[in-house]
Amino acid sequence: MIGTVLTWAVQRRLASIEHFRRHPHEVQQQQFRALLRTARGTDWGRRYGYADALSAREFAQRVPVSSYEELYPEIERVLRGEADVLWPGRVQWFAKSSGTTNARSKYIPVTRASLHEGHYRAGRDMTALATLHYPGIGILSGKTLSLGGTHGPNPLRPEAPGTRAGDVSALIMQNLPAWAEFVRTPPLELALLDEWEEKIERIARHILRADVRVLAGVPTWMIVLLRRVQQLAGTDDLHAIWPQLGLFLHGAVAFGPYRELFRQLIPSPSMHYLEVYNASEGYLAVQDEPGSEDLLLLLDHGIYYEFLPQDQWDEAEPQAIGLDEVELGRTYALLISTNAGLWRYKIGDTVRFTSLAPYRIRICGRTKHFLNAFGEEVVIEHADAAVAAACQATNTTVGDYTAAPIYFAEGAGNSRGSHQWLIEFTRPPADPAHFTAVLDDTLRQLNSDYDAKRHRDLALTPPRLTVAPAGTFGRWLASRGKLGGQHKVPRLSNSRELLDEILSQLNN
Repeated sequence: MIGTVLTWAVQRRLASIEHFRRHPHEVQQQQFRALLRTARGTDWGRRYGYADALSAREFAQRVPVSSYEELYPEIERVLRGEADVLWPGRVQWFAKSSGTTNARSKYIPVTRASLHEGHYRAGRDMTALATLHYPGIGILSGKTLSLGGTHGPNPLRPEAPGTRAGDVSALIMQNLPAWAEFVRTPPLELALLDEWEEKIERIARHILRADVRVLAGVPTWMIVLLRRVQQLAGTDDLHAIWPQLGLFLHGAVAFGPYRELFRQLIPSPSMHYLEVYNASEGYLAVQDEPGSEDLLLLLDHGIYYEFLPQDQWDEAEPQAIGLDEVELGRTYALLISTNAGLWRYKIGDTVRFTSLAPYRIRICGRTKHFLNAFGEEVVIEHADAAVAAACQATNTTVGDYTAAPIYFAEGAGNSRGSHQWLIEFTRPPADPAHFTAVLDDTLRQLNSDYDAKRHRDLALTPPRLTVAPAGTFGRWLASRGKLGGQHKVPRLSNSRELLDEILSQLNN
């Protein structure tokens, strides 16, 4: 019975995907009107006149563009249990993600509507597309190995029953509909364990006996888990354990640096990969064409999109454009209004359109420098604060620095990554190891995602410090014709290109 229902759901979602591919603007207008109509009785909706049946232009004129910090006063009311603030009703669930300039973590409201019309609908989309493209795997006949996070009490209402905060993956799993739970492994009591070392061990032992056909999750933790499965099974061949394994649905971090490592882990040509663009704020896009790096923008999932051209990112009153105005090849910052009560919200990601019919994107990066090779989401504010703390603790001064990932594949078989910090000191530390330890500890205090990856060195080992000789960064800027003026060394990078270029100059 469940198999019949799943097959029907797959066919229905394929038809819906085709509909919004062909009629993107009509579908987005439907989403826009539904969002405003539903939220018109909330405090936010009354403040900005949602009952006036606003046009998209009037909406953009009345409602401010908001960062998390700017929207936080309203989110805090929601966290404290107030109803009808940003979205109708009282919100019980909050996705916890990396911190901001004034807090260790962000807490993004997750409503019932955003779960069912966003995350779960997108899950059906991904299942439908995978079934269409790879029918030989028999996705609906086996299990999808989903490796998620954990959740805990709402920090502002720790004693209140039913309200929780945690990784969006954990919230999704906790509330999964029956159709999704039917095809997923491991069971919730293992999937939601909060001690990662125990979690990896118990899940690895459990799934040895499962008919795993699909992997789904963040590459960082998936590698750790698969390594342990290989050890327990006494084989490097995962297909000897799971003969029908044929697909990895991956997201959260750029997959390029992990691709070769997964090919080594699963060398079969019948292994396939599809990318998803899911965030704490919503499920935004999926890879709908095998072999392409482009992601299909999801247009009927309770999200209304606007886009900020690059010259508007730092403006006091930025002027956004609609989906019908975007151009190929240009970089835009995403604004989303959602059925979780986020209104004209700056998610922080930047995208570039590769197709306008249908609308497909590639993720370019962030509006700020960041380091998110392993899901740690270290932003420039975290890095600057950690360097400052390390300087104070060691009576050191720093002239300039940059940091980049050390990927798993570079670790000679090691399934853990790290960060390399290249720092040019004006007064070097007497004990570089102490400087590095304070840097690491401060990042763990500031950023819950980094702290989780560093827990017992399971996914991230301690950072590695490389001391740059005096003048290193100045010579690099001069070689690029960028010495002086407003030109600066990028503090953080999600690839090693810049760091390796500077290191190569040191070695020449």
